[in-house]
Amino acid sequence: MTEINHPQGDKATGADAQTRSGFVALIGAPNAGKSTLVNRLVGTKVSIVTHKVQTTRALVRGIVTEDQTQIVLVDTPGIFKPKRRLDRAMVTTAWGGARDADVLLILLDAQGGLNEQAATLLAGLENIRQPKVLILNKVDRVDPPKLLDLAQKANEKVKFDSTFMISALTGSGCGDLLKYLVGRMPYGPWYYPEDQISDMPMRQLAAEVTREKLYLRLHEELPYSSTVETEKWEERKDGSVRIEQVIYVERDSQKKIVLGAKGETIKAIGQAARKEISEILEQPVHLFLFVKVRDNWGNDPERYREMGLEFPNS
Repeated sequence: MTEINHPQGDKATGADAQTRSGFVALIGAPNAGKSTLVNRLVGTKVSIVTHKVQTTRALVRGIVTEDQTQIVLVDTPGIFKPKRRLDRAMVTTAWGGARDADVLLILLDAQGGLNEQAATLLAGLENIRQPKVLILNKVDRVDPPKLLDLAQKANEKVKFDSTFMISALTGSGCGDLLKYLVGRMPYGPWYYPEDQISDMPMRQLAAEVTREKLYLRLHEELPYSSTVETEKWEERKDGSVRIEQVIYVERDSQKKIVLGAKGETIKAIGQAARKEISEILEQPVHLFLFVKVRDNWGNDPERYREMGLEFPNS
C-alpha cells in the first residue's frame, strides 16, 4: 500500500497546544475536479489541471494554513478501472492515500451523477474507516432538484459525515468547505512552515507545469504515458534561472507530434510553460525543452520511483 508518509522530526512552527494540523485526501473519478479544488483551497497552483483524464499520477500535497490550523491537502490520482501497469500503480496510490488521511473528501462530478465510475468509487469506500465527506462539484451546471436527488442517493450508499455542493472552478461553496475542514483537524503542531504551499520540489513542479502544457496543446494526439523530467536547474547571477527539461515519449511518431512542423508545437509548449514557471518562481526563467524516445518506459521501475509510485509486479 502507498502511504501518505507524514513528515517526521520537528513539525515546523506552531508547537502551541492551540494549533491544529492534519491530512485531507481527495479521491474521485478522473476529471472530477480534485486538482482544481486543491489549487482553489491553497490559493495558487500546486497540482496540474487538464481535460485529459488521469493527469495526476502520484500524491500531490497542497498546504493551507488558516489562522491556527494547517491542512495538508492530498490530491490523488483518479479512481478508474486499470488496464495496464501504470494504471494499477495510480489506483493503488489513490486508495493508499485515502486510508492514511484524517479526513477523506469524495468528489463526484454533479453532471455525471451516479454513473458507473461513481458507483465503483462509492463501492470502494466500504472498508475505509476515515471520516468521509461528500463533495458534489460543478454544481453550477446542474439544476438544484437533481443535485438534491444525487446527494440523497449517494448518502444512501455511503455514510457521509457531511455533504457540500461546490464549484471548484468558481470557488462557490469552497469557503464553507474550508471552514468545516479547519474544525475537523486534530490538535497538534504544524508539519510545514507557514509560508509553504506544497512539499513538491520546484524541479518536479516545473516539470509538472510543462507536462500540463503538453497535454493542453496536444489533447488526444499524445498518450498520457508521456512524461517530463527536469534535468538541469541553474540559478544565474542576474537573478534568473536556466532550466533544461526532457519530454519523454515511447515512439518516434510521438516525438514528431511533440516537435510539430518546424518545431512550432514544442515552441508553443515551451512559451506557455516558461510563463507559468516564471510566475510561480517570481523570477525570470530560461526554459529549454528536448524530446527523447524512451522505449517501454511504462514498464521501468525507476520511472515509477521518480513519480512517487510503487511499481506493480504484474
